[in-house]
Amino acid sequence: MAEPVFSEGIVTLDRAGDIPLPEQIYREVRQAVRTGLLTSGTRLPSTRRLALSLDVARNTVNTAYELLQAEGIISVRPGAAPRIAENLLPEGAPPGSPGRVADPVLSGRGERLAVNLRGEGWLSDDGALRPGAPALDCFPYEEWARCLRRAARHERSADLQYRNYTGVPALKRQLARHLAAERGVRAAPDQILVTGSMQASLALLSQALADTGDEVWLENPGYLGARTAFHAAGLRIRPLPVDAQGADAAQMSAVGGAPKLIYVTPSHHYPLGARMPLARRLALLEAARSAGAVILEDDYDSEFLFSGRPVAALYGLAAEGQVIYLGTFSKSLMPGLHVAFCVVPSPLVEPMSQLMRNMGCAANVQAQAALARFMDGGAYQKHLKLIRHVYEERGTHLFETLNRRLGNRLEVAPPTGNVQVAVKFRDPVDDAGVARAMQKKGFSVSPLSSCYLDRDHRNGLIIGFAGATAEQIERGAEALAGLLEA
Repeated sequence: MAEPVFSEGIVTLDRAGDIPLPEQIYREVRQAVRTGLLTSGTRLPSTRRLALSLDVARNTVNTAYELLQAEGIISVRPGAAPRIAENLLPEGAPPGSPGRVADPVLSGRGERLAVNLRGEGWLSDDGALRPGAPALDCFPYEEWARCLRRAARHERSADLQYRNYTGVPALKRQLARHLAAERGVRAAPDQILVTGSMQASLALLSQALADTGDEVWLENPGYLGARTAFHAAGLRIRPLPVDAQGADAAQMSAVGGAPKLIYVTPSHHYPLGARMPLARRLALLEAARSAGAVILEDDYDSEFLFSGRPVAALYGLAAEGQVIYLGTFSKSLMPGLHVAFCVVPSPLVEPMSQLMRNMGCAANVQAQAALARFMDGGAYQKHLKLIRHVYEERGTHLFETLNRRLGNRLEVAPPTGNVQVAVKFRDPVDDAGVARAMQKKGFSVSPLSSCYLDRDHRNGLIIGFAGATAEQIERGAEALAGLLEA
């Protein structure tokens, strides 16, 4: 059998290029091996001969051969010509199969983590009337910029490295004071864990407090981010019925099994907007106590009550360790800030801190430091007071516009807070199809049906108003009327 031969035409040089000549030789030979043009055992020309052939200095070829030898592509023995290394396969080719390598696939856990439970019609792009979008036109950019600059100039502590992975102490102190004053949540600063988002908090807690196959109660309809976190953790999700007074734990008495976790939004139910009265809250706490479950209280939009006093947080009514309180700044400030938090019982502080470190759940340090200054200087309370008024005006305008233009085709209640409303169609309508059609017109509404765990529900839309102008609200109502009338 004839010995494999090296063709000197394999190597071509670009003398005017930016890549050094030795590296060009190295790359050309390596590419020839990768594609199978040069096979194992092929004898290469001596450095003198290849240098003469390419009209380069011998040291140039020496350098290229050293690079190839260091990578194991060629073997060089004293007194012998260099050769392509033995048993060297074309790059990426499995033994016995010179064909294409199979694409990597997700594991079962990866598939659960990557699933899109929001379903068809749920849009992530920006557009008018988007649910959950705050009023960025009201954001105090100059004040925030000053806080950021001060944080960047003065933050010199070990927090910029790996210390205080669960949150900057200054922000934890501000949060502890704010929660005690505004929500009746009394906790030591070290019980507050600062994460990058509500979704991060839910993912962290669902994996830390429940095992695969454990049961969790989730409001139906309910928050899709919570459903996604519980699904990814491999939990069995049980629908928790919701009516005009929020989640009703009394209806779960006939359901077999005991939950490990119960997720609720008692201040403003997502997405219907109901506030859970005290009697329901006490019944929920008793149901959790009987089952030995931990309640995850997402205090959703409690900052935006338009009139009256907010109902006390579950955390303040519960026994120690019964409730974990969750909050975020995505609606009161902006989602891009990426700062959220949860308040955990004292026995969980140490293990949860280590778990956060293991999972890499830390939030940006300078953003936390800036937020602490923003709160300490009173800017946060001032901003909340402003946007409550703005949100009330915009929510009322949306309610009145929808009723005036579409009152015979849909049901909508006046918002008592929140940043969006849920409307229900009076007649059977493909809400995902309507949502997609609205999105094509520039309105990022979402289908209400996506929030349900079952099909026994009325279709509708979730329509945001906090970040919408009066003109956008009017145009959105006209677009929706046109679609429904068509």
